Amino acid sequence: MGFRWWTRSRALELGLVGSATNLPASRVEVVAEGPREACEQLLEALRSGATPGRVDHVAELWMEPKGDLTGFVER
Repeated sequence: MGFRWWTRSRALELGLVGSATNLPASRVEVVAEGPREACEQLLEALRSGATPGRVDHVAELWMEPKGDLTGFVER
């Protein structure tokens, strides 16, 4: 479907670092660090309906950035 690739592309366009990881039951975990506004734009994109595949729900959890991530990877 290309969901992780699409998410990675959007995140890199926004200057974010992190990952998009496949989970059981056709779920994907997205971890992103960067400016809050850029993270909010990524959330908006994930909720937009313009993603590849079907997105039923996007949950968010805000935490202090760890600062140990580089790049944005697909797992």
